[in-house]
Amino acid sequence: MNIKTEVKIKKGQEFLITIKRLGINGEGVGYYKRHVVFVPGALPTEEVVVEVTNTHPKFAEAKIKKIKKKSPQRVNAPCPIYELCGGCQLQHLQYPSQLDAKRDIVLQAFERHTRFNEIGPKIKKTIGMEDPWHYRNKAQFQVGLKDNKVIAGLYSANSHRLINIENCIVQHQVTTKVMNTVKQILQDLKISVYDEKKRTGVIRTLVIREGFQTGEVQLVFITGQKEIPRQQLLVEEVKRRLPQVKSIVQNINNRKTSLIFGDETFTLDGKDVIQETLGDLSFELSARAFFQLNPTQTVKLYNEVKHAASLTGEDRIVDAYCGVGTIGLWLADGAKEIRGMDTIKESITDANENAQKHGFKNASYVAGKAEYWLPRWVKEGWKPDVIVVDPPRTGCDRQLLETMLKVKPKKIVYVSCNPSTLAKDIDKLSKFYDVEYIQPVDMFPHTAHVETVTKLVRKM
Repeated sequence: MNIKTEVKIKKGQEFLITIKRLGINGEGVGYYKRHVVFVPGALPTEEVVVEVTNTHPKFAEAKIKKIKKKSPQRVNAPCPIYELCGGCQLQHLQYPSQLDAKRDIVLQAFERHTRFNEIGPKIKKTIGMEDPWHYRNKAQFQVGLKDNKVIAGLYSANSHRLINIENCIVQHQVTTKVMNTVKQILQDLKISVYDEKKRTGVIRTLVIREGFQTGEVQLVFITGQKEIPRQQLLVEEVKRRLPQVKSIVQNINNRKTSLIFGDETFTLDGKDVIQETLGDLSFELSARAFFQLNPTQTVKLYNEVKHAASLTGEDRIVDAYCGVGTIGLWLADGAKEIRGMDTIKESITDANENAQKHGFKNASYVAGKAEYWLPRWVKEGWKPDVIVVDPPRTGCDRQLLETMLKVKPKKIVYVSCNPSTLAKDIDKLSKFYDVEYIQPVDMFPHTAHVETVTKLVRKM
């Protein structure tokens, strides 16, 4: 009797595979002896010789040694540090094919995490950008030293090696100019940068956000301590060299954590907020407030939310994870009442001020979790017709999902930045809701990220 034994893949092993599709992180996915193999930089239909870099019980990771058959969709990445940086994953794939791949990434997530049959026809084509470059309105770069020179950038993929970024072609040019100038100011004034190992030094991260329509810029120094040496001189130099910076803020984070922001934030100079405009609405943005990073695509995304909500003018809406109120206020002219909540108090302050500024008396916002406020409102006799959720990458809080299933609004509009957690959450919601459609939107061209708007309708 012949007994088949499973062939094990070893680190350093080389073999030829054909790439079948792109994975959720933008890597090529192939198979060798029934093992799944993930290959960064490889594209569907390509035949590649790979070397195994890591093995796991259910899959292996490998790097390209040679491309024997290239995909016709492969292009040369225009960024000179593309392979070092790790910020983008798909610059080597022509843009129309990126849009197809992102739709497929959403489909993969639903195939993996749900019990749905034939979900594919409900996933629409990805909405892309006309000009998919220089779209990011916010730069969030770690600061370090290299050869006694101040650098700022991102960590290389799967490492803690800081890659200095002087010209990022997905960042808006203004944020790049401000970043490079601030690095030079820190160098000139000899203000120390933070050392994670020793937990010494001052400047840890630079966060720069620009209002595309207003031209206003906010500069945030994330520091490892409260005192900034030569602080007043630092502020004066920023104002002198960068007059477009209207808000200079400090945030203190002295904890050993991967989180960027600490709990204490205060303004060093200028305004507490900057202004940004989307469509006919303007928003006040404080340093920690969430705001979409691609204003051009945000308008398309929010219009898709409005389309999915299909409001009658008499609807009560809950805007969960509301941030500064952008989605809720986008819907306010078609709703009877908007109630939103977020756990970041500064965002709620901004949201209420934004609503007041635009004269929306039917919109109000509170600090706290939706799973606290929703049952309380229902108990008081106020029940939503539509719930809009826009959670972080981790998806909706389990208690919120259970609360929505108890409240049973007519519609749920789920805005997601992570297809895997979206699929898992919708699998739970499918007990009482049907998926009408899923609309992918490309908020981050040249990366593997894809945003979606899903319309869920209560089962009759």
